[in-house]
Amino acid sequence: MSDNEAVSATAPWEYTLYIPNDLRAVTVCRRTLRLILTMHGLIRLVDTAELLAAELVSNAVRHTEGPAALRVRWAAGVLRVGAWDADPEPPEPPGGFEALVEAETGRGLALVRACADLWGWQPLVRDGNRGKYVWCDLVAS
Repeated sequence: MSDNEAVSATAPWEYTLYIPNDLRAVTVCRRTLRLILTMHGLIRLVDTAELLAAELVSNAVRHTEGPAALRVRWAAGVLRVGAWDADPEPPEPPGGFEALVEAETGRGLALVRACADLWGWQPLVRDGNRGKYVWCDLVAS
């Protein structure tokens, strides 16, 4: 790792990508996240972070009608990946491991719960609009 990568991987940073309500935005978010993490020297987190971001953004786009956003933050060795959407209703609680194996749909948050170190959601107000922010953390080891 070069000196620039070492500084980049330790200094806090944050990005937000606002997206339309369009399933094609999931691919845009995945590719953007891959680029961000690669540029910050966090390539070891890319595969899991991409999977989790795709699930969160997909839920935001599929289950709401308004705009959404992907938010990525790095601080103190923790990568937080989250999706904001315009629906203030809480997300459906994730199922257990059996939801990953047996269900044909609705596995998103169960997958997030299984792969992330921590996850949660909170109500959020943005530009006068109500919504929610669903997030998960990956701890770099």
